[in-house]
This record gives sequence, C-alpha cells and structure tokens, in this order.
Amino acid sequence: MGNLWGGRFSKAMDKLVEEFNASITFDSLLYEYDIEGSVAHVTMLAEQGIVSQAECKQIITVLREIKEGIKAGDIQFTTAHEDIHMAVESVLINELGDVGRKLHTARSRNDQAILDTRMYLKDQIKIILQLLIELENTILEKANENKSFIMPGFTHLQHAQPVTIGFHLMAYFQKFRRDIERLLECYERVDYCPLGACALAGTTLPINRNRTAELLSFKHVSENAMDTVSDRDFIIEFLCFASMCMMHLSRFSDEFILWNSQEFGFIHIDDSFCTGSSIMPQKKNPDIPELIRGKTGRVYGSLITLLTVVKGLPLAFNKDFQEDKEALFDTVKTVKNCLLIFAKMLEQTTFNYEKIITHMTKGFLNATDVAEYLVKNGTPFRKAHEIVGKMVKYCEEKDMDFDSLTDDDLKKIDPALARDALPGLEYIDCVTARDSFGGTAPEEVMRQIGVGKEFLKDIEKNLI
Repeated sequence: MGNLWGGRFSKAMDKLVEEFNASITFDSLLYEYDIEGSVAHVTMLAEQGIVSQAECKQIITVLREIKEGIKAGDIQFTTAHEDIHMAVESVLINELGDVGRKLHTARSRNDQAILDTRMYLKDQIKIILQLLIELENTILEKANENKSFIMPGFTHLQHAQPVTIGFHLMAYFQKFRRDIERLLECYERVDYCPLGACALAGTTLPINRNRTAELLSFKHVSENAMDTVSDRDFIIEFLCFASMCMMHLSRFSDEFILWNSQEFGFIHIDDSFCTGSSIMPQKKNPDIPELIRGKTGRVYGSLITLLTVVKGLPLAFNKDFQEDKEALFDTVKTVKNCLLIFAKMLEQTTFNYEKIITHMTKGFLNATDVAEYLVKNGTPFRKAHEIVGKMVKYCEEKDMDFDSLTDDDLKKIDPALARDALPGLEYIDCVTARDSFGGTAPEEVMRQIGVGKEFLKDIEKNLI
C-alpha cells in the first residue's frame, strides 16, 4: 500500500522507521469514532456543496461497511497503514477510487486525531462518572450502617480521638465527591469540536464547523485552529483528575490493608477479594487493595509522561503528540477497573466491632474531651491542655486509665482537679458531644449522609 502522503517522496519508508512511526497498533481502538467523525464531516461537505449528495451517500455507505468489517474482524490493519485515520481512508479509496479521495477535503489528520480522542474521552468520562456514583452510593450505605459504631480516629497513625465508623467513611465520600466535580468540569473542556481546524490555520473552503459540531453532539466549537491542533490540555486535565482519584483510592486501600492486618483486625475483607501464599498456608493477603495502591503510580506516570511531552513543544502540531494516546488509554482502563473492583470489595467488607472495641482502651482517646470540659468551666485552653497532659503522663507511669483515677490521684496531678469535676468519660458520650457542623456525632453523620444523597441525586438527574 502506498502512503496517502507520499507524492513528495522519492523513496519508500524504511521498514524499521515504518514500525517506529506507526500508531495503528493502539489507536485502532478509535476506529468507531474515526468513522463517525468522517460521516459527520462528509455530511457537512455535501450540505455546503463541496461534494455532491451522491458522493456523500457513497462514502457514508462504504464507511459503515468498513465499521462492520473492522468489528467483525474481516478488515485487518498493519503498520503499513500508519494510523487509524489513514487505515480507514485507504480502505475507502480502494473501494471508491477518486470519490473516496474526496473525504479528506477540508480536514487534516491533526484535527482528525484530536476529534477522535475528544469523542472517545467524552464517552469514557460518562462511564467513569457512573462508576464514581456507584462507589459513593456504596460508601453512603456503609456509613449509614455504621453511623453509631465507634472506632479510634488517628493522627500520625496514633490513637487520637474517638469517631464513628460512619464518620470515617464519610470523609472518603467527600474526597470522591470532589473527584466527581473535577470530572464534570473536565468534561466541559473536552466538549469542543476541533474538526475544521485542519493542519493549523483553517481552510479556504466554505465549511460549516458549527454543523459538524452539531452532528457529533459537541456543545462548543474550538476557537483558534492553531491552538486546537496543539492542545492536549484536556487530556492532561483528565490525567490530573485520574491521578487524584487514584490517590484517594490508594489512601482508602492503604487503610484497608492496615485494618485487615492482625495488628488492627478492624475489618474482614471477603475471601473473594484476597489471595493466599504459595508457601504459608495460613496467609490471607489483601492483594486487591495492594494492587490498587500500586496502580496509582502507573497513573501518575501517565500524567508525568504527557506533561513532559508537551512542555517544550512549539506550536502547532508535532509528532511527539502521538505519545498522548497510550498514556490516556491505559489510564482510562486502570481507573475504571479500580473504581469498579474497589466498590465491590467495600460492599462485601464487614467491620469487626469486638476487635475495634479492644483498641478503644488504648491511647487516651478521651483526653481532648477532658480538656474541652475544663475550658467550658473557665480554664484557659492552654492551661487545660497542660493539666490533661499531666493526667496522661501520670496514668502511663501508673499503668492506669482516666476512669481509674481517684480524687487523691487527681490532687497529685493538679490541686484544682476532683473526680466530680470531670465529665463522663464514656466514648459514646465523647462522640455524641461532638455535634459541631462536620463533626462525628451520629446525628451529624446522618446529616452528612443526607447531603451526600442529595448531591448524588442532583448529579444523576443532570448526568451528561
């Protein structure tokens, strides 16, 4: 097959160069978008009188046959086809001759490649949004089930304050909520039709770019042809979203790994999401959250790849841009798989309440509540902080907890302290009292769950 751009050249491309240059091995994934874009393009050309209606009909008929042939596996491509755009056009020309050669009027592979990528990414964003919504609904269900069950809250991986399990889960709801908001904003900037920008400067032919955008269900038309073909911001923005989303999944996964360990024992991950050891028969390994944590680096790598590719490129198009698709395709696949499997794993994970209760006796989780109680009774906070710090040190030295302190013990710590001047130290009281907006009190967690449900309802109602 001769190259469609080969008129200026006197030598055939070196075979090694041909293979190095080709992108058909991965951009063939875009064949349906390429053909759909070509159908819209030739429809517009016919409406503008640039090709005849009869030629348009012939081209569309063969394009649809090519689509079915690729889908059925009857049409195969090699590196000689270079990319999916040239591949489809080559088959079309083989079928229609000069009529097929008219399809590429008033467009370039530069704007065509961007068109296919934008169409692909619009569809993938819709799928990922739905997966995020499903994960968020699972978090809401688990949070509601556990809105009153108490667990240690941590800072620096040290016992800090008592919180409810539902409260902890709702913290992740907020992270993924922001991911949804970011992805919706990203979609707006993907939703620009680039076709008609041509190589970099538009065309002298009387095309109608708004009509092409309408046929392809784009909300906007890109403004500047040179920017259009050199823009990869929309892919980078998606990769930024993906990196943050994977970072949130990784943090959640890391807590699953910790909570699943014998040292914590907070959760039971269903056996269907774990593996065993090839040598140690007792092992039950949390491979799925470990894999998600590991794949986060893979997504970060795609972001850094494309940022590095683009950072030094002059306007307009450069062949370096061919590196955008593998990074994008791999990231889309990774994010979709991780969201789907994590939601299923979370749904089938149960909390080991008895084991969690044993951890509540460690770390003086109610220390801040005692300090705040003293503040309510007129002690300056810094003084209250010092007094409670002495209480903790005294208890550690005597191997006691706050409940065991007598009046004599308290007087040794601070003359102003007395048993009847301390609050109830039950952890449920500590949690229930933290009813400030955004706090861990069960009623406040229920409010957060309600707000979360309303957010998801609004998103699904207006889903793109």
